[in-house]
Amino acid sequence: MRRTLDFLYDGAAWLAALAMIGVLLMVLLSIISRQMGFHVPGTDAYAGYSMAGAGFLALAHTLKRNEHIRVTLLLGRLKGAAHHALEMWSLSAAVVLAALFAYYSVRLAWQSGVLNDVSTSNDATPLWIPQLSMALGTVVLLIAFIDEWVLELRGQRSDVQPEEALHNE
Repeated sequence: MRRTLDFLYDGAAWLAALAMIGVLLMVLLSIISRQMGFHVPGTDAYAGYSMAGAGFLALAHTLKRNEHIRVTLLLGRLKGAAHHALEMWSLSAAVVLAALFAYYSVRLAWQSGVLNDVSTSNDATPLWIPQLSMALGTVVLLIAFIDEWVLELRGQRSDVQPEEALHNE
């Protein structure tokens, strides 16, 4: 199961990386087309869709690598059962919020498809297509938070600090 979950988080991160490449390609296409005297419509919109997709798809991978920003002022002072209880409370709240976020993201993409909602810019892209990356990213984030919750419950969650945080001035 662990290998499957890690593959899921890594797969979402790879999709986020591809979306970042999409941003690069759209920006380069926009620059080159301006320099050569022609216009490719929709490059700004597609760059924005790719940027949003990259952000959402990278959420779970970032969480699992302990790279999300956390305020640990109180948590760092607690030990033992109090530390575990606060972690469980925080992760429970995160699971509930991630579930709501995932539900409404999937619902938004679904409704956009049913209503044939399209972008108002000149590209007229069906909005369910770029919204899929948001829906997928939030569902994978929900799975990652549930994973963290179960690991904390079992006492198997690692409290690894990100390398950069260890070198604060």
